[in-house]
Amino acid sequence: MTPGTTQHARRAPAAAGRSRPGPAAPAGGRATKGRGRGSWTPWLYLAPALVVLGGLLVYPIYQLGLISFLEYTQAQVSGGEPTTFQGFANYAELFGDGEFWNVVVATLLFAAVCVVSTLAVGCALAVLLTRVRAIPRLALMLAALGAWATPAITGSTVWVFLFDADFGPVNKVLVWFGLSGFEDYSWTYDRYSAFALVLFEVVWCSFPFVMVTVYAGIRAIPTEVLEAAALDGASTWRIWRTVMAPMLRPILVVVTIQSIIWDFKVFTQIYVMTDGGGIARQNMVLNVYAYQKAFASSQYSLGSAIGVVMLLILLAVTLVYLRLLRRQGEEL
Repeated sequence: MTPGTTQHARRAPAAAGRSRPGPAAPAGGRATKGRGRGSWTPWLYLAPALVVLGGLLVYPIYQLGLISFLEYTQAQVSGGEPTTFQGFANYAELFGDGEFWNVVVATLLFAAVCVVSTLAVGCALAVLLTRVRAIPRLALMLAALGAWATPAITGSTVWVFLFDADFGPVNKVLVWFGLSGFEDYSWTYDRYSAFALVLFEVVWCSFPFVMVTVYAGIRAIPTEVLEAAALDGASTWRIWRTVMAPMLRPILVVVTIQSIIWDFKVFTQIYVMTDGGGIARQNMVLNVYAYQKAFASSQYSLGSAIGVVMLLILLAVTLVYLRLLRRQGEEL
């Protein structure tokens, strides 16, 4: 055997040894298949909740949309007349009603003021909770949670009594301070004072959610960051604006969206405190307007159309808000 042949023979076993890992490919295929099966595991855990949400949310929305395209009044409910398909006739009637557009504008403005006021009060009290001692903090927490736990109809009735023209203590206190114009003053007679009264009640029962959520977020911020800002001479407002608010942005997104949904759908406070929408329907909002159309006038199809419009407005406002945050580079 020549030296060249011997060298070639020595290389062959080495090459054969290097080629042995090749059969490991099936194991990689099995791992990929296992990962594919594992990707469905979260959905299996979520399936029961999705089924419940489908029954409680998707089906009612489907029925709401279906009725909005039908002629569905008391005659159809009682079986006296057949239900007929109207297409977009209910929406055309709704959009051609001037009162509907007035109610839409009033609802949007009222909800916007409620959201801003709720966030301002809730965030301010959350910062205050970090500055006071344990006993005042506990008292404020209990008072806020008491307001949060109070049913809307109970809170509305209490606020109506507090501002009652004849027996309400608020008017008596204002008169005692020398404001004689509030003697026997009716807060629900004027449109704007009635909306202001409802605003107070809505903020009162809504700010605890914002306060508790934001306070929990503030407690999660490292104390070194806040202490460094204080040592640099930053005021409380500047610490909130430049340190806390950016770090709490995900939490603020959640509480803002929740407040938009809740305040846009206000019904009980308006209905109870203004006696169904105020004098000459001057304090009407979309939820009360839909109720009046559907149940007071037995125009269930129009009431359903208003409900669909409310759903679309809420979706549009929420999506626009999230899109603005994404443009600012926020991760949601």
